Amino acid sequence: MKTLAFALLLGSVQAAPLPKLQLDLSQTTVSGLSSGGYMAAQFHLAHADWVKGAAIVAAGPVYCAQNNLLTALDHCIHKVDSAIPLDAINQQLNDWMTQGKLAGKTQLAQSRVWLLHGNKDQKIHPDVAAGLYQQYQQWLPAAQLSYVSDKPFAHHMPTLNAGSDCATSEAPYLGNCNYDAAAQALAFILPGFQAATAEAAGQVYPLAQHQIAGDAAATMAEQGYVYIPKACAEGEPCRLHISFHGCNQAAEAVQMAYVEQAGFNRHADSNKLVVLYPQARASKLMPLNPQGCWDWWGYTNADYATKQGPQIQAVVKLAQALKG
Repeated sequence: MKTLAFALLLGSVQAAPLPKLQLDLSQTTVSGLSSGGYMAAQFHLAHADWVKGAAIVAAGPVYCAQNNLLTALDHCIHKVDSAIPLDAINQQLNDWMTQGKLAGKTQLAQSRVWLLHGNKDQKIHPDVAAGLYQQYQQWLPAAQLSYVSDKPFAHHMPTLNAGSDCATSEAPYLGNCNYDAAAQALAFILPGFQAATAEAAGQVYPLAQHQIAGDAAATMAEQGYVYIPKACAEGEPCRLHISFHGCNQAAEAVQMAYVEQAGFNRHADSNKLVVLYPQARASKLMPLNPQGCWDWWGYTNADYATKQGPQIQAVVKLAQALKG
């Protein structure tokens, strides 16, 4: 019965084969909320040679957990029982850049990054969010970095009119805040941004994540999603935006709420932007990930935050498959 109900809720998903896209991956942008924010930043650092912008909501420093769940719980979420060792973390990231496991500093310095942390967020401590801002300050010119921290938002993706009360954090973790976070983010990170003039008119298509990405997608759901504007489906040149959901926010938990209501699709048509929504999955054993979070503490392997990270590799394969 649950499977039938879920299938009925996917009525807006187009089951037809993906249209052939003329997709320029060299100007890709990413976004994410919470664990998806951690993942978006990891993905950005790994592939800043072609990922040129990142919008991150309610997340902390890249590699904050240092491959340890207890460390993550100690100072990377809602409390900071011990100081975040940013110097040591940044040294590790710099070493990986030198080794080629992350993109180089010169490539990273060409990016634009937009960060948001609501001051009513009780899930991510302000010092944790500020740590990510401090990280990016060392890599980017001030004009290419924006940090919004003065809005009364709880722990969610703020939207114009979708989701729960702005002061609460509850499923589907979209906040009805009269604030278009997707538009604010894209306007900062996307060159030539054009605000939406109408509702989204494209189609959401399913993506066979396991079939496309193989073993790299073993900790991800079998199916992901992609929003394709009509112009892109008809073969016009388009860019790619990748948006990572948060914990307890994959389609298996909240159906299509994040995919359809986070706000990105509304602006995709006017910007000829294909929006990829990869999907993580919950698991109780091997690995322990009961909330369906993206890997930002090491449940896949020790390379989770680098180009060799399985989930990062899987999402790269999904992007390449869309390009064809």
